[in-house]
Amino acid sequence: MFPSFYINLRSIILTSTLLLASSISTFAYSNVDEKSKVETLPPVNDGPYIFVNEQQQLESYWLCQGDVVTRTTEAISFPLSISACKMPADIHALRSIENKVLEFSGDYPVAALSDFHGKYDLMIELLTNNKIIDKNKNWAFGKGHFVITGDIFDRGDKVTEILWFLYDLEQQAQKAGGDIHLTLGNHEVMILNGDLRYLHPKYVETAKQLNKPFEQLFSQNSIIGNWLRSKAVLVKVNNMLFAHGGFHPSLATEQRSLVEINTVFKDSLVKSELKQPRAGWAKFLHTTNGPIWYRGYFTADRGKASHAKGSRSKDNGATSAEIDLLLKHFDVENLIVGHTSQKQIESRYQGRVIAIDSSIKEGNYGEVLFIEQGKKWRGSLSGKVLPLYHQ
Repeated sequence: MFPSFYINLRSIILTSTLLLASSISTFAYSNVDEKSKVETLPPVNDGPYIFVNEQQQLESYWLCQGDVVTRTTEAISFPLSISACKMPADIHALRSIENKVLEFSGDYPVAALSDFHGKYDLMIELLTNNKIIDKNKNWAFGKGHFVITGDIFDRGDKVTEILWFLYDLEQQAQKAGGDIHLTLGNHEVMILNGDLRYLHPKYVETAKQLNKPFEQLFSQNSIIGNWLRSKAVLVKVNNMLFAHGGFHPSLATEQRSLVEINTVFKDSLVKSELKQPRAGWAKFLHTTNGPIWYRGYFTADRGKASHAKGSRSKDNGATSAEIDLLLKHFDVENLIVGHTSQKQIESRYQGRVIAIDSSIKEGNYGEVLFIEQGKKWRGSLSGKVLPLYHQ
């Protein structure tokens, strides 16, 4: 009995030792592999990051093959083109003026999408094939209004390119009699507040080389940071209300106005710039049920996934009656949102809610929602006209 016991004990100890050694080896290899990934990041090209200094000059910074390039420019007249290492930017003003108009109406086509997440090349292909821009990347949508419900930042590696592209395209659109409405998404607000969880390694390197926390590259005195702070969290175009995440039913039951929602949200936008911490309703607007985070129109989708895992979502989401209440309160026919990714642009609640996050962040496909003369359709990546998908 005893010899057998000792033999088994010895076998157990030997097996455990081998497993532990194997685990340590795997862990060490994994760490080396991850470290090598960081070390083999190609030399970064990024920029420009442009700031207005105390002398009202423009101080510009680029990373060119990993080397920092700086330039100081007198801001004599606008638009002003600045370029280094084939990375240009057109500056239209030292500061962006916040347009507090939140409601637009007119007999013009409307296009909408969301969540570019640094996928510049796919964005250009999608907009070109759907004739929002031409082959030279200039505005081609005439007097149309183009709505982008946030999330330019994070995940992808061409965020800077998208920001400067939209900054300039907005000016082109307005000169043509059209407009671009970029609303803030949760990832814009995260970056401005220093939440860098989803930042691409390229931008970690940029911040390191420029010797600044990444969020400070979008400070109030930066051209793009100031431009982002001028953007609203929602916009109403004709009979449609747009936001990144959505509108919690309590906004209707509490009779909150669009102006009130936007003002309180914007007044508490960047925590480090506040005299006091967010509290009360301002805190509510910046958390789970606020307009950049809310996912209550898609709990059925998440419920299926949760059920498959043997659990249920605690959030029951918005009911059909609550959707009607929101539509009536805000005097619109549709709530149009991004944030929650789909395979294509889809509608919910018998067409009253439309989801426009078509998973561009994956880098493979994307769609544009078009609305004109009461009709709605999807534009595919190739520019094909598709009927609106109902679920």
